[in-house]
Amino acid sequence: MIDTSVPKGHPETTSATPVLALCGGVGGAKLALGLYRVLASNALSLVINTGDDMEHLGLHISPDIDTVTYTLADKNNPITHWGRRDETWTFMEALDELGGETWFSLGDKDLALHVERSRRLRHGEPLSKITADVATAFNISADLMPMSDDPVKTMVETTVGTLEFQDYFVRQQCEPAVKRIYFEGAEAASTSPGLIEKFQRDDLRAVIICPSNPFLSVDPILAVAGIRDALKACAAPVIAVSPLIGGKAVKGPTAKIMKELSIPSTALAIAEYYDGLIDGYVIDHADADIAQDMPVLTIVTKTMMETLDDRKALALETLAFADRLTLQNSAKNSSSMQQVKG
Repeated sequence: MIDTSVPKGHPETTSATPVLALCGGVGGAKLALGLYRVLASNALSLVINTGDDMEHLGLHISPDIDTVTYTLADKNNPITHWGRRDETWTFMEALDELGGETWFSLGDKDLALHVERSRRLRHGEPLSKITADVATAFNISADLMPMSDDPVKTMVETTVGTLEFQDYFVRQQCEPAVKRIYFEGAEAASTSPGLIEKFQRDDLRAVIICPSNPFLSVDPILAVAGIRDALKACAAPVIAVSPLIGGKAVKGPTAKIMKELSIPSTALAIAEYYDGLIDGYVIDHADADIAQDMPVLTIVTKTMMETLDDRKALALETLAFADRLTLQNSAKNSSSMQQVKG
């Protein structure tokens, strides 16, 4: 179903009405930045995937949290799309001389965050508190929240065995065929403090599922006990932005994994994957020919985010779509009440 009622070319506006977004790393961080730049200070809350977290060289690494943090703080590396800008690599060079594990690169500036995070975790501080403090140190006004303070591991069952996510993604370069993905520890994990309450706010404007990999970045969030139910019960419109454009992922192994899991590599298949969770869907012009087949109301726009203006434009389109759904729902409820009174 395609929604033709959403106008194009929205003026750039800011709003203090709260918005909640579910986000992975690079792809999700692009839209997260767009939302951050068009919303008023403190209006945006981001629930960030921690299924990618790992222990490496005795340090706790949170790749998606760090990518989102660096992106919103304008400290991200625009070339690699991970790590920090103007990075140096003295530590990795020295580690290589010692014959240490260098398959997972840690720049010197980036390393400082991992060392400090690990120190605080060892002293019993929760990941959510550390993440919030880092955001404050970087002058980020958005609320950055890990999906849980408890450990959850994304495990990828492949043709060469079961691998932790970073082993599959970085060391193996996503080459082994995927047979199954599961999230170790998710059922026993608790959501970050205050997260469920954010879904329940009466003034929540929208919940936005950023264009992150549904299987590796969004599913770990939804697997944490309570989050899927909170999303279903949420009164605000839930909008997902497709990570595929013309059946291809902008970055990452989304299309490859879908093929290996016998899921068609299409924007339609992802909409169907989210069926029952979302009220609206955003797809690119390259997929306009299948817009009418979508199971929920869908808008067609430019979802390729090459520039900051692209990120902001997509954020505004998505928010306007959410507002339109809210108005439609309010009108429908009002009409139903009038019929009951009549």
